[in-house]
Amino acid sequence: MDLKPRILVVDDEETLCEALRFNLEAEGYDVDVAHSAEEVLTMAPEVYSLILLDIMMGDISGFKLAEILKKRESTAGIPIIFCTAKDSEDDMVSGLNLGADDYIAKPYSIRNVLARVRSVLRRVQKNGAGTDAEPEDRIEYRGITILPKQKVCKVDGAEVRMPRKEFEILSTLLGHRGQVFSREELLRMIWPDEVIVLDRVIDVNITRLRSKLGPYGKNIVTRPGYGYGFME
Repeated sequence: MDLKPRILVVDDEETLCEALRFNLEAEGYDVDVAHSAEEVLTMAPEVYSLILLDIMMGDISGFKLAEILKKRESTAGIPIIFCTAKDSEDDMVSGLNLGADDYIAKPYSIRNVLARVRSVLRRVQKNGAGTDAEPEDRIEYRGITILPKQKVCKVDGAEVRMPRKEFEILSTLLGHRGQVFSREELLRMIWPDEVIVLDRVIDVNITRLRSKLGPYGKNIVTRPGYGYGFME
């Protein structure tokens, strides 16, 4: 019997936490709530399938908490969806730069949140199948080695840690060297169709990938008007 996904809702608005808990449990999820980042750090966040996280909270913001969790090996792979009143493009880009899987601006509808949660969990449960990378035990190019099953990327022998979406984009591009993918194609493969994601999200992830790949970053090229590809 499959275990229910466990979701942690983190927000300092208790009424909002309880509303999200009620509706998520009605969808069949196991749900816990925390009202501060400090409280989360006293828990065992590694047991959760997904975290819904507010940004503006107490002494430790949601951004800072996400940064802490993404740096920990035990929690680096947990999907995070920011649910916040900070709705500028700069705030969204900052959240995505931290490795968040989605960003929902308040006020939002419960229906929208549930759709986003289902989409992220569906993608996670597919274990990265949506990347359409080559079904090999490894994908290699010179000093880059990707182990799709282990979700590991190594550059010149050193493991490079990256959020799930960066890993999936790199697997797609490296697994299809010489092919140019439009932003729309990458969005369809890496993000579920029903989730509204700005094209800018692809650009942010590509910029981060280039910096992490060192001398191989230049192999991810931009074809103006067309998209991105990994070229030898």
